[in-house]
Amino acid sequence: MSKALRWLLSLVVLIGTVSTAGAATAATSTEPSDIKDRLLSIPGMTLVQEKPVTGYRYFVLTYTQPVDHKRPSRGTFEQRVTVLHKDTSRPTVFATSGYNVSVNPGRSEPTRIVDGNQVSMEYRFFTPSRPAPADWSKLNIWQAASDQHRIFKALKPIYNENWLATGGSKGGMTATYYERFYPRDMDGVVAYVAPNDVDNREDSRYDRFLAGVGTKECRTALGAVQREALVRREALTTLYAARAEAEGGTFTTTGTLDKAFEAVVLDLVWGFWQYQLAADCATVPAAATATDQELFDYIDSIVGWSAYTDQGLTPYTPYYYQAGTELGGPTVRQPWLGGLSRYGYQPPRNFVPRSIPMSFDRDAMRDIDHWVQRNATRMLYVYGENDPWTAEAFRLGRHAKDSYIYTAPGANHGANVAGLVEDERAKATERILSWAGLAPQAAAAAAAPDSKVVPLAPYDRKLDRSGTLQQPTLRP
Repeated sequence: MSKALRWLLSLVVLIGTVSTAGAATAATSTEPSDIKDRLLSIPGMTLVQEKPVTGYRYFVLTYTQPVDHKRPSRGTFEQRVTVLHKDTSRPTVFATSGYNVSVNPGRSEPTRIVDGNQVSMEYRFFTPSRPAPADWSKLNIWQAASDQHRIFKALKPIYNENWLATGGSKGGMTATYYERFYPRDMDGVVAYVAPNDVDNREDSRYDRFLAGVGTKECRTALGAVQREALVRREALTTLYAARAEAEGGTFTTTGTLDKAFEAVVLDLVWGFWQYQLAADCATVPAAATATDQELFDYIDSIVGWSAYTDQGLTPYTPYYYQAGTELGGPTVRQPWLGGLSRYGYQPPRNFVPRSIPMSFDRDAMRDIDHWVQRNATRMLYVYGENDPWTAEAFRLGRHAKDSYIYTAPGANHGANVAGLVEDERAKATERILSWAGLAPQAAAAAAAPDSKVVPLAPYDRKLDRSGTLQQPTLRP
């Protein structure tokens, strides 16, 4: 090859290289630098509101999702998403409640442990994240996991460090189902108090749990309040009717006030152990000597008389629909009530308007349970010792890898890593840090005394308020 030809080819290569570099520089210079602009550059992402919060930026957004991920051309809906932005160099926690998303800033425990960003998603069909018209057959765990997958894929180019999925109760279930259907998305899962109702027809574990939780004296006192309320049904339903009239409560979905009344009373024992502590046994009134109003007020403080009015049920129609189509729900016997109960534990079908068709899929939870036992990798489950939902917890099989199940002593449905015994708290914190890609911090946690292992972010009274995992009684 002649020197002139070699020179010409070199020049062409040089020009091409400069042109490519110039194009890359131009692309970089036009890419938004502000995090809000970067979020809004995602197709389908719309800003609803930015709220001030110390140390972060907090965005309430909507993201356009297909109603049916199998047939994306058949309509869309706007799904609410929130982003608590710390820094793109930090890990990100995908925190879901499985219900509505809060539009006020708050941190999940893993977000505080890793001092990271947090993304939260409103579960499909909880308003306003509901397609119109609503095709309820598109409300299932796979469609919801696919919502989460699309949000992750949209945000991963911005938040490209490690991601963890987390959630409490139905949120813990949601994080589990997401991992089952999209196991390559997350680097770890932290699921709190997540029920696992494998066989919806067999609920004897709940019966055994309620027969042994707490002290005999406390169980007897709670059962006596239930019995007395049913014995005084006429007097208490009169109080209930007056309350409903004053608050505009109606009973179209349950059918009658009496059915709603009994549903509230039968929730009392479960509701007490779900959200109260053993020390609260001292507050249980003496049933035989309590006035009608005292009984009424106590049951209201534990369960809430509005729970089974139309107004109380409507916000949770998507939950009851899922409980009656895939998730299952507890049916407990409560033999101490004798023949006082007219309806027994009512099924989810009773709490969903009849205009919405429902059919139960017995294989949905079996598939999840089987997958977790055989394939769980980098998954942590935390349960509360006194929480009734713990009776049917997730289990790990011999094929599970780097996965753990811990139970917080004396804890209820708000159990967390901080409430574990020291060695388990240290181990859980170390694994969460490791899964988040924070190897030096994980190594330091592993080497530190158990009592010295703490989250990377200091406690913030506004962001880390207690009770953020709580849902109304008998909704996980």
